[in-house]
Amino acid sequence: GYLERQQEEIERARRQENSQIPDDFDYTQVRGLSNEVRQKLIQHKPVTLGQAGRISGVTPAAISLLTVHLKKSDKQKSA
Repeated sequence: GYLERQQEEIERARRQENSQIPDDFDYTQVRGLSNEVRQKLIQHKPVTLGQAGRISGVTPAAISLLTVHLKKSDKQKSA
């Protein structure tokens, strides 16, 4: 029960950590990102969500927004 859920959560976090961000990713298209976070992401150009999350000032909420946006754009490309 509890341990299985915790293990699933760890796996989900690990997959998210390694999720790639495309070179040409347009951070201006992600609604809800603050200008400060957007500027930091544009400046640092992280390759993965894990790298993005380690940038000072980039919040877990911003990473969630990026995750949702990346999943949406993946579905649109494969459709």
